[in-house]
Amino acid sequence: MSNSLPLSLGFAGIGLMGLPMCRRLLAAGHQLTVWNRSPDKCAPLVEAGARQVETPGELCDAADVVMLCLADTGVVREVVFGDAGIVSKARAGQLLVDFSSLEPTATRDMAAQLKAATGMSWLDTPVSGGTPGAEAGTLAIMVGGEATDLERVRPALLALGQRVTHMGGVGAGQVTKACNQMIVACNALVIAEVVALAEQSGVDASLIAEALAGGFADSKPLQILAPQMAESRFEPVKWHVRTLLKDLDTAVKFSREQGSATPLSGLAAQLMRLHGSQGYLEKDPATLIDLYRSKP
Repeated sequence: MSNSLPLSLGFAGIGLMGLPMCRRLLAAGHQLTVWNRSPDKCAPLVEAGARQVETPGELCDAADVVMLCLADTGVVREVVFGDAGIVSKARAGQLLVDFSSLEPTATRDMAAQLKAATGMSWLDTPVSGGTPGAEAGTLAIMVGGEATDLERVRPALLALGQRVTHMGGVGAGQVTKACNQMIVACNALVIAEVVALAEQSGVDASLIAEALAGGFADSKPLQILAPQMAESRFEPVKWHVRTLLKDLDTAVKFSREQGSATPLSGLAAQLMRLHGSQGYLEKDPATLIDLYRSKP
C-alpha cells in the first residue's frame, strides 16, 4: 500500500495530543471527520478542512477508520459504548484505532465486545513522544491487534510516528505503553531527586543535563525535565501529572493481575499521588521538583 494513498478517517478526542495529530493527518492528505466532547476545540481543524460531527457514532458514517485519543479507560468506554457512541453505527469491515493509554485487560474486553456486536475490529496503538512528538510526527507507536488491520492504517500512522511496532494481539500495545510509562515516571522522579540534590549541594543544577549528555544516565526525560526543573519552568504545560499517575496505576494494577512484581513503579505511583494531592494534577511533571525542594 502506498504511503500517499489517502484514507477516510474519523477522530475523537481533540486535546493536547489529538489536535497536532489531526493537523498532521490533514497535512498528509487524509480525509478527516472530527468529534470532541467540547465542540469548540474542533474549530481549528474545521478551518483546516476537517468535517465536524455532533456524536461519536456519526464518525462511522463518514469514515472506515475511526481513531480515538481520549483521557482514560472510562472515557473510551463511554465514547464507544455510550448513547450515540461508536457502537450505535459501527459496521463490519470498519476499524477502530485507539491512541489512548488504557488498561490492557479492559482493552481486550472492549475489543471483543465491539467485534461481537458490530463486526468492527480494534487496534490499540498508544503513543510515546508527547506533544513535541505529535507536532513533529516523530511519535513511537506500539500496536496491538491483527497485522492485516495494521497494514490498512500504516500510511496514516506513518504521518504521525517515526516508528510503528506490531507488538502482538489486541492489548499488546497497551502492555508496551504501560512498560514505557513505568520507565518515564520513575525516571522523572529520580531526575527531580537529582536536581534537588545538586541545588542543595551548591552545584549549578542547570548544567546537569549537559554534563550527563551522552553518558549512561542520559535520556530524553533528563534532557527535557532537568533544565525545566532547575529553572522552575513549568509553563506551558506539555503533559500532565494526572496522566503519569493514571498510567502508573494502570501498570501496577496490570502487574498484579499478571502476578508480576513492580515495587519501584508502585512507589512511584504513591509519590505521584502525593504530588497530585498537593494541587499538581493538572500541572507539568517538571513540577515534581517541588516534592524535594525545601519549603520556605
